[in-house]
Amino acid sequence: MSADEIGNIVENMCQSLIHRGPDDSGIWIDGEVGIAIGHRRLSIVDLSPEGHQPMISFDGRYVIVFNGEIYNFLELKKQLQQLGYKFRGHSDTEVMLSSFCEWGVLEATKRFNGMFAFALWDRQEQVLHLGRDRLGEKPLYYGWCGNTFMFASELKALKAHPHFQAEINRDALALFLRFSYIPTPYSIYQGIYKLPPATLLSCHEKTSNSQPIPYWSAKTVVESGVASPFPGSEAEAIVHLEALLKDAVKMRMLADVPLGAFLSGGVDSSTIVALMQVQSPQPVKTFSIGFHEQDYNEAQYAKTIAQHLGTDHTEFYVTSQEALAVIPKLPNLYDEPFADASQLPTFLVSQLARNHVTVTLSGDGGDELFAGYNSYVWGRSIWQKIGWIPKTVRHSLAKALTSVSPQTWNRGFAAVDAILPAKLKLAGSGDKLHKLASILGVPHPDAMYANLVSHWPAPEAVVIGSCELSTVLNNPKLWANLSDFTERMMYWDLISYLPDDILVKVDRASMGVSLESRVPYLDHRVVEFAWQIPLSMKIRSHQGKWLLRQVLYKYVPQALIERPKMGFDMPIDSWLRGSLREWAENLLDESRLRTEGYLHPRPIRQKWEEHQRGDRNWQSYLWDVLMFQAWLEVS
Repeated sequence: MSADEIGNIVENMCQSLIHRGPDDSGIWIDGEVGIAIGHRRLSIVDLSPEGHQPMISFDGRYVIVFNGEIYNFLELKKQLQQLGYKFRGHSDTEVMLSSFCEWGVLEATKRFNGMFAFALWDRQEQVLHLGRDRLGEKPLYYGWCGNTFMFASELKALKAHPHFQAEINRDALALFLRFSYIPTPYSIYQGIYKLPPATLLSCHEKTSNSQPIPYWSAKTVVESGVASPFPGSEAEAIVHLEALLKDAVKMRMLADVPLGAFLSGGVDSSTIVALMQVQSPQPVKTFSIGFHEQDYNEAQYAKTIAQHLGTDHTEFYVTSQEALAVIPKLPNLYDEPFADASQLPTFLVSQLARNHVTVTLSGDGGDELFAGYNSYVWGRSIWQKIGWIPKTVRHSLAKALTSVSPQTWNRGFAAVDAILPAKLKLAGSGDKLHKLASILGVPHPDAMYANLVSHWPAPEAVVIGSCELSTVLNNPKLWANLSDFTERMMYWDLISYLPDDILVKVDRASMGVSLESRVPYLDHRVVEFAWQIPLSMKIRSHQGKWLLRQVLYKYVPQALIERPKMGFDMPIDSWLRGSLREWAENLLDESRLRTEGYLHPRPIRQKWEEHQRGDRNWQSYLWDVLMFQAWLEVS
C-alpha cells in the first residue's frame, strides 16, 4: 500500500472523530516502516500552531498523538528546563515528548498527573507505545485486523479502516446485558479491546501478543491505603482533603478557552464549584438541566447553590420530547451498546454548556471515593441483619417469597393501599419483595453485590451462543485484599463501574459536542488519600461522604445540601408504555429478533408484555436490549 493510500485511510479515520477535535487535524506517515498516525485537535492549551499534532520530539526520536490534558505540565516543564531542555511553544504535548526523552516512557508516564490516551512511536526502537490515564477518563481502543494493527479513541475510527472486521463478540454482548455496559478490556467487536486504565501497551513490528503493563495499580493503592490509614485527627483530615481538592481543582482550571462546571446541587458537584469559585476572580459559569417531572428534577437545588456561591448560572428545563429526540443519536455517540439511561441528561447538559464554554469540570468520582452510593450504606447493614440466618432458612424464605408472583403481591398490596396514607402505600412492592428474595438466597455478601449490579441475571440464556467472560465479579485475581464488605464494593466500583460506565458516559456525551470534561476527584493524589481515610470518616449516622461534606460546609450551609440522594434518572418506564412504545415495539419484534439471530426472543417478549400490562417494571432489562437493537440497526 502506497503512502498516499495510507494517508487517505488515516484521513478518513480522523474525519470520523471530528467531533472530538474540530479545530485542527494532522497526519504523520513513515511509508518505509508502514506506520501512520493521525489526530483531531480540540484546542485548549496553546492555541497556536506550536500545539499541532502529530508532534515530533526535539531530537526526532518520538512522534506522538495525544488526547487529554497533563495538568502538572508546567511543573514538569520547569524541571526539564533546569535540565537544559528548550521549548518551542506552551503545550503539554511538547512537555510530554521531552519527558519521554529524559525519563523514558514508563517513568515519564508515572510522573503525569492528568487524563490522557496517547500513541507514541519510537522511531529509534521501532516500537509503538499506547498509554491510558490511571482511572480511565480517556478512551483508547486497539486490535489487530488481519496484518494491520490499529488504534483510536473511538470505535468509529477503526470502522473507517478498510481492513476492519465488524464481527460482534457475543460473549461481550452477554456482559453488556448483565452490566448495561461492556467492561474493559472487551469491546462489542471480536479482536478489538479497550486498553485498561493505568497501563502501557508496547507493540513491536509484527508482534501480535503484546500485553498491557501497569504503571500504577488501583489494587495496590487500595490495599496500602487501608493497611496504613491516615494517622491524623478528623480536623486534620478535613484540612488535608480540602487542600488536595483545591489544588486538583486549580490545576484543572488552566485553559486558554472559556471554562465552567456542571452543577447538580449535590455534594460532589457543589464542592467542586465552591472550590472553583473561591479561586476565581470572576463568577464561575455553571450549568444544570431541569425536568418538569419533579421526581427527576434537581435544578432548583442547583440554582440555590449557584446563588449562594455567586456563580454565573445557566439552567435549561428539558421537555420529554427534547429528551426523546436524543435517543436516535445514542448509537453513533457511544459506538457500542451502552444503556445507562442517564446518558440522556448527560448529553443535554453537555450540549447546554458547549453553547458557552469549551471546558467543564464535573463532580464524577466522589461517590466511589467517599462512599456516596446508598448501597454502601445499607449493603453491609442488610447482610448484618440476614447473614446470621442459616443458609437453608434464607433459601426457604426466598423460595416462599418468589412462589407468589409480583403481580399477585401487587394486587394484594393494592387492596391495602386503599386505606393507607400516601407515605405508607405499597404500590410496586411485589418487585421489591422479589429483589429481597434474590438477596436472601445468596451465599455471601460478595454475591449480594453481584446481584445488585446485575441487570439480566443469566445473560448467557438470552444471548444466543454466548458464555460469560472473566470480569471483576467472577475473577478473584482482580480482587483487592479487603476484609470490609463496603470497602470491597467501593473498590469494585472504582475499577469497573466508574471507568466503564460513568466515565464512558461523560466522555462520549461531552466530546460528542466538542466539550472537554475534567474530573478533579480523579486526581491520583486525591484517590490515594481517599483510600487512606478510615471508613468511619466516610459513613456516619447512616450517611455517606461525611469527610467530603465537612469540606463543603465551609462554603455552603448544611441546610442547602441535606436532602435524599437523587440519581440523574429519566422516566424510561412510563416512556416505554407511551411515547417510546412504537419505537420499542419495532426493535423488539419477535420475527426481527429471530432473523438477526443474536437474542432469544422469548424472555425479551415476556418482559416487554409484562411491562406493557403494568404487571412489572422491567425498564432496566428492556433498555439494555433496546440500546443493543438500536446500535445494531445503524452498525
